[in-house]
Amino acid sequence: MKQIQFKSSVLIALFSFLTLTNASFAQSMRLDKTSKPIAIAIHGGAGTIEKSRFTPEKEKAYRDKLAQAVETGYSVLDKGGSSLDAVTAAINVLENSPFFNAGKGAVYTYDETHEMDASIMYGKNRQAGAVAGVKQIENPINLARLVMDESVHVMLSGEGAEQFAKTQGVELVDNKIFDTEHRYKSLLKAKEKMKKAEQENKNYQAAHNALEVEYKVGTVGAVALDSFGNIAAGTSTGGMTNKRFGRIGDSPVIGAGTFADNNSCAVSATGHGEYFIRYNVAADICARVQYQDKSIEQAGEEVIHNILMPAGGTGGVIIIDTQGNISMPFNTTGMYRAKKTSSTPTYVGIFDDE
Repeated sequence: MKQIQFKSSVLIALFSFLTLTNASFAQSMRLDKTSKPIAIAIHGGAGTIEKSRFTPEKEKAYRDKLAQAVETGYSVLDKGGSSLDAVTAAINVLENSPFFNAGKGAVYTYDETHEMDASIMYGKNRQAGAVAGVKQIENPINLARLVMDESVHVMLSGEGAEQFAKTQGVELVDNKIFDTEHRYKSLLKAKEKMKKAEQENKNYQAAHNALEVEYKVGTVGAVALDSFGNIAAGTSTGGMTNKRFGRIGDSPVIGAGTFADNNSCAVSATGHGEYFIRYNVAADICARVQYQDKSIEQAGEEVIHNILMPAGGTGGVIIIDTQGNISMPFNTTGMYRAKKTSSTPTYVGIFDDE
């Protein structure tokens, strides 16, 4: 009987030891996971964003949506998901909101329809996907991701991109689902301003240049760092109000509106796309980080304020590196933005003084 009791005591002690050992191992694994930085930043466009135009209710609604987007992306990272998945999830929130010029909030073209662009890039291997001028894709960033993952190409456009979408089981939607009253009013104002300019004997180019910046900007985007040390960037937009002739901006152009490389940084841009294309903004910032050994803050400030602004280019960028550092420079009166990292709480900003 004593021998049986002794064996039982030994088994209980052994079980307790193994339980404590496993608990300690599990705890160390959790600590190891949390020691690896994760981070995400998002933007909802830059431009003439002035506090005087916001009621308290409107400002809160915008801030809440930005917070929702960054929290959605961060949740993916916190669960061990990839930076690509986090970027896509965050951008989906912004595309599905009428507040921002992407997806359901897309601006109108001259023909009173909506044409959308998007791109995504992975810093681990510089794989990328982009779509341009799509009209029937509810979430363009998702199609850009499919182009990257499931095609041999980088960029698809228009009807071809939508044909590819059908082969991937993506449902095409009626373009009218992107209609919003406030965007339509903006289109009518833009047309009236251009008509007046043309009556003053200005050609199309001069009349278009006479439009205020607010008609030429508006984009959403995200950059993220996952627990595996990989960064990614994505950008989505409805383009420019009153655009014609199949105009495509910087958002789907790799190197202009979107870029990601683990050797430097990940960038998503927003602003007057023609300037971002001409100055290869996203890639230029990352090149300065990689080849000139500059911080993302230094590189971003140089390009946005010292290169773009003197040339007449307005807008901003969000940047992230593989250490989880984030920079969000812009040269306009405001930029919708938010960020969160494993070492800092959620930040949401709209105006240039915060």
